[in-house]
Amino acid sequence: MKNRLLAGFSVLCAAIFAAGTVHAASMADTFRGKTMTILFGYSVGGTYGQYAMLMSEYLRRFIPGHPNIITQSMPGAGGLKATNYAYNIFPKNGLGLFEPPDSTIISELLNPKAARYKSSGFTWLGNVAETNSVVVVTKRSGVASFQDAMKREVLMSSTGKGSQTFLIPAMLRGLFGAKFKIIMGYKGQAGSTHAMELAETQGVSLTWTSLKKNHPHWFDAAPYQTKGIPIIQVGFRKEPDLMNVPLASDLARTSEEKQIVNFMASLGPIGRGLCMPPGVDKTIIATLRTAFDKMVNDGTFRATAAKRKLAVNPKTGAEVQAIVDDVQKIDPAIAAKARKMVFGSAR
Repeated sequence: MKNRLLAGFSVLCAAIFAAGTVHAASMADTFRGKTMTILFGYSVGGTYGQYAMLMSEYLRRFIPGHPNIITQSMPGAGGLKATNYAYNIFPKNGLGLFEPPDSTIISELLNPKAARYKSSGFTWLGNVAETNSVVVVTKRSGVASFQDAMKREVLMSSTGKGSQTFLIPAMLRGLFGAKFKIIMGYKGQAGSTHAMELAETQGVSLTWTSLKKNHPHWFDAAPYQTKGIPIIQVGFRKEPDLMNVPLASDLARTSEEKQIVNFMASLGPIGRGLCMPPGVDKTIIATLRTAFDKMVNDGTFRATAAKRKLAVNPKTGAEVQAIVDDVQKIDPAIAAKARKMVFGSAR
């Protein structure tokens, strides 16, 4: 009897192994010789482009069949142009990967006429790094704290209304009375920050990862006039480097204000990962989620990221999907108030 049970167990294990082998072979046939594209909605020089390039180099190693992966930049409307394209036009065969803007959910709920997509309709593979939005002003602005920005006008660089370069300053202006004047139309992070260095503008809202990576000289001890001063951060917890910089949620005076701030803090877990449009086969989704998880936990990937000064603080696709679903449960009345606060009128 015992021998028959052992024999049956061995047959079952062999069948499971064979099924797994067939699945792997099938996925290898699906991707072998193909070219995948990682699309992102900003200029090449920013951290979105840098993360896209890093992922294009390493993700293929963990996908059966090892497809070629290229990157494509599609700037416009603070990332909305690329988001709309990825959702509505991208192929549904798993070859189109999208690195979503951190403002994806916020833009959908606050600017629905421009956002022609549903965040929950994307399938999220995972996120490489979670990072806070941080408002930084130049020393020449004469502003040294968020309290100063509530008394003195600060010209803020922005790429467009779909970007956090607009959404965060507009929220802080509407919620707390910060005197941020937002100047739109700059091309990507590089254009926004270059405008600060040229004294065209005096501040910008970007992720702390981007600021540290691309402008470390702003935060050293040198007393020059373009020195960057972080005055407020938006996230669920303080950045370890910025323990003396207030969280916007700590300034919230009511439950409603805190809900709006926490809604905006959803920026942190969303950007610098990958997702796919609706309609992709579930088997392909499972394969690519597994590949993504292996990539972000690979020692060589992490070493290369560290060498390029790119943070790795990953979340799985399921974790990001849960955050997306949870954030979209915001009370419609509060979302409407946030919309009016940010854009100045109902939309």
